Formats: sequence, C-alpha cells, structure tokens
Amino acid sequence: MIELEAGRGAPLYEQLYEQLAEEIRSGQRAAGTPLPGRRTMAGQLGVSVSTVDAAYQMLAAEGLACARPRSGFYVQETGGLLRRAPAPPPAPAKPAAGAPRARYDLSTGSIDTELFPARSWGRIQKELLYQAPELLQRGEPQGDADLRAQITAYLAAYRGVACTPEQVVVGAGIEYLLGCLAHLLAGSTAAVENPGYARSRVVLENSGLPCRLVDIDEQGLPVTGLERSGANVCYITPSHHFPTGVTMPAPRRAQLLGWAAAGPGRYILEDDYDSEFRFTTRPLPSLQGMAGPDGPVVYLTTFSKSLAPGIRIACMVLPGGLLARYRQEFALYSNTVSRFEQQTLCRFMESGLFTRHINRMRLAYKRRMESFAAALRSELGPQLRLGGAHSGLHFLLTLPGAGGEQAMVRKARAEGVELRGLSSYYMTHAAACPPDTVVAGYAALRSGDIPAVAQALGRAWRAG
Repeated sequence: MIELEAGRGAPLYEQLYEQLAEEIRSGQRAAGTPLPGRRTMAGQLGVSVSTVDAAYQMLAAEGLACARPRSGFYVQETGGLLRRAPAPPPAPAKPAAGAPRARYDLSTGSIDTELFPARSWGRIQKELLYQAPELLQRGEPQGDADLRAQITAYLAAYRGVACTPEQVVVGAGIEYLLGCLAHLLAGSTAAVENPGYARSRVVLENSGLPCRLVDIDEQGLPVTGLERSGANVCYITPSHHFPTGVTMPAPRRAQLLGWAAAGPGRYILEDDYDSEFRFTTRPLPSLQGMAGPDGPVVYLTTFSKSLAPGIRIACMVLPGGLLARYRQEFALYSNTVSRFEQQTLCRFMESGLFTRHINRMRLAYKRRMESFAAALRSELGPQLRLGGAHSGLHFLLTLPGAGGEQAMVRKARAEGVELRGLSSYYMTHAAACPPDTVVAGYAALRSGDIPAVAQALGRAWRAG
C-alpha cells in the first residue's frame, strides 16, 4: 500500500516514484499492466495530478514504465533485473586544517551589492507600505498587470521581444518558472547545453522532465546534436552561453527556429540571464523576437543580475498555446513574488530609474573588467588568454604552462582566491574541455582589490 508523508523530507512525487519503482522491481506490478490513471491515483492519495504525473514521468525515464497515447502509463518489462538505487554523492571534502580561507570570491553567482540602488528602492518601498494597503491583498496569478506592462515595454525596447503583457508570467526566480514549464511540457524530453548551467538541468529533471546533454560548438548548441538527442524541447543561453561566453550567430538561431517549426510540440526555452551587460556591441535580438509572439519560443529572464539575487523576481513570456495551458493548470496558484516587491520594481521601471541603474552598472562592470584584465595580463604575461570578456560578468582565463586546471584552482585557493575550473561545468564529455582554463567572475570583486587578486594569481601560477 502506497503511503505518502508530507514534510518527510523527500517531495511527494519522489516518494510516490520510489514506492512504485520498488513495486515494479519486486514484481508486485507485472509487466504490461496499467498504472492507475493520474487523476484516479491523485484522488486516492489526496495529492495533485501534477505530483502523480511527475512520478510517472520519472518511472518512464528509468525505463520502468511507458506512456501509451490516449491510454496511460504501463509497467515495462525489466528483464528480471533489480536495479539498485544510485549511491549518494560523497560529502564535500572539508578544508584541511589550517587551510587559508578565501579572501577573494571569483564565483559567477555574486554581484556588487554596493551598486544596488538602496536609497531609491527603499524610498519607493516605504511609500508603498504606507500609501498602498491594497498590496496586502492577493494579486493576480501571473503578476500585477502594471508590472507586466513595464516588463513588456522594456523587453521590446532592449531585447526585441514581441509579446503582450498578457503573455508575461512573473515568478520567484528562474528555477520556479522552469518547474512550471516542466509541468506544462510533461511527456517531453529536453536537450540542455554541455557544458552549461547544471542547476537548470536539475530543476527540469526534478520536475519530471528528462534531459539529454548536447555538446556545444563554437556557435552554441548545434541542430545536428539536438536532432540526435531525440528531444522535442531545448534549453539554451544563446545571447551569452554559460559559462563559455559564446554568442549564437543569426544563422544558427535560424536553424534552431527551423528545427522547432519542423515538428509539433517542439519548444525552445531561451534563458536570457545577463544580456544587459554587453560591453562592445548591442546584443542580437532575442530568439523569441525572431519567432514572433506565438512562435515556439519561451523567453526567460531574471532581475538577479541587474538588481540582486536576493530579490527573487524573474519572468517568462509564453506563446499562446502554452499560455492557455498555464492559465488552466495554474489558475488557483498565487503569485510567488511579494506584491510590494512587484510594485517597487514597477515604479522603479516606470520612473526611468531602472534604465539609469542598468547604464550605471554596465559602465561600472565594464571598467572593472578592463582593469582586472589589464592587471592579470601584467602579472601573467602575454601567454594569458581571456575569453568571453565582451559581455556578461565573468570570463574564461586560460594560462598554458600553469600546471593544468586542477592545479590552477588548488594553487589559487592556497593564495586566498576562490574560482572554478571550466571542466566543472561539463556534465559529460569533460575530456573535451579546453585545458588550463578556469572561470573567473568579477562582479563582486571590489575595484580596490583588483591589484591584490592579480598578484595572488601571479604568485600561484607563474611557477606552473
């Protein structure tokens, strides 16, 4: 008998998956027999249909069940093999006693908090707190209409996104929105970039959407690899690939749109996570803008880089078909972003403060990137190569003769500098990773610390 316990630790869909998987492996559910319908199972257990669907999708991804059109899910033949659950990953190694604590963080997830517009943001929020008590009431599921109108105007002007406010969905971070999309795309398979942003893959898979890895090339995700993957959805970062910094050229974008248009149910999830920070040329218009408002592209972006990661505001633009499903499936959901935060951002954009803030940040980060690059070249010499510095808030740092990537990371840490090797972003085929390359984020690096960081890396790497 299946029993689910809310708050047990594991999500309900994972508990259901584990119990069904054990019944199938042990022979309690014979091959060829149907699993209960999703609504039937949901009613029996007192959970949502999406919970049951996520568990069934995980069974299908494991090969323990298969979906038959207009019929439901059926138990698959396992060949009599009892599959063991994978061993849990080893606990992270503790720093050795006496190891120096990193003084300088070159990770890619931080920002310069001193650039946050605290005074104007706080003033707007205070005014709302005293003057707009209606914000204490529940708002619209997709987000407040006036904020969505401001976002629509901004995306049209700066990213070429073609949409109406009705297509915009505001949510508390990209991860939440990807979880919603995984539900809307249930039964699909997603292709994700390799190397790439592993968190997005984890979110999609945890939400019941199986993922296939596709190796990128010098122009981004190739259509040939996408076709070989068998996926009907692809998640990409075309304007500034993470972490390599590759910008997908227009011909490749057209090929991807052709792939999406060639089959029913195909979608491109375009994550435009940091396009505000381009220092040399204006970014290419979004894929969504090329496809049109009802094209097969879901556009996602976040305010984590432009404002702060702690202000959990992101948005997605849904084409008509997915929008109708979203409104049907999520009609009873409350929006996950505080209305005070929504309205603060709305007024911040409406007044022109957001555009001025972006311009200020872009100039500050451009100067920081140029200063850091010059200091590194001075310390490490002409053999140093910096990739992807034209946009975004990190670049690839390649130094042949420094002892290899792992030694570079280890020696940098010994000098108090924390950064990651490029191979750590490869989810498969790590042998294809360019050698002697690390990923250096500079957003949180204070200008006054740049000489000291460059000198520390010089001490760490010059001897090889």
